[in-house]
Amino acid sequence: MSSVPNPQHTALSVNLNKVALVRNTRHLGIPSVTRAATLCLQAGARGITVHPRPDERHIRRHDVFDLAELMRNWPDREFNIEGNPFHNLMSIAADVRSRGLPLHQVTFVPDSEGQFTSDHGWRFPEDAQRLAPLVAQAQALGARVSLFMDADVAAMPAAKAVGADRVELYTEPYAAAWGTPDQAVQLARFRAAAQAALDNGLGVNAGHDLNRDNLIAFLCMVPGVSEVSIGHALIADALEQGYAATVAAYNRCIDEAFASRPA
Repeated sequence: MSSVPNPQHTALSVNLNKVALVRNTRHLGIPSVTRAATLCLQAGARGITVHPRPDERHIRRHDVFDLAELMRNWPDREFNIEGNPFHNLMSIAADVRSRGLPLHQVTFVPDSEGQFTSDHGWRFPEDAQRLAPLVAQAQALGARVSLFMDADVAAMPAAKAVGADRVELYTEPYAAAWGTPDQAVQLARFRAAAQAALDNGLGVNAGHDLNRDNLIAFLCMVPGVSEVSIGHALIADALEQGYAATVAAYNRCIDEAFASRPA
């Protein structure tokens, strides 16, 4: 039996990187990242996620603090900062907390500085020794720590051993298999990995290329998902439908998935 109870519902955290990416193509300050966050929160998003890379190709350092200030007004929602703890993540997290601003979760992602997008999880035992002190450091700031992980059953005890609170399952392999004969195989992999995480006392998040088409099946099959972090697809949908309608559509997907699960 799992030692972490399945959540009553999966929280939708909106990743705003792509809003910042569009803004950064001009010097006009539009579209506004904080305005996007406000509209998504008003529409029912349970959290905001940002991934401030060292090159500031999208989210910039000031965005993190502007959003953290905004989150003061939403005490029942969560602020999640992603990044590589060996690059700029830890200094940003420490600065947020030194200003007395909210920071609920940090997600450690093993990206290289110039990497196009996240494409793999942490490796164990290779990364264990260097991750453990940084996990403790982030937790000392009062933040939950989630490790970006491949759907590998065998790695879940090691993720727990370094002190992580949760894992974020890297879902691109599932998304790539959507609508192909490999879809069921990938769902089985993620189901097993999530259960292994739960059995080891870890919470489960998920993210990367989840969208309105593939989200319901994922949540129906994969147990105990506390949070999905969705950026690219959600912002692309919002270009056509607006933030409010898009967040509502994703929340309906989550509702449908939970309504379809066996009692």
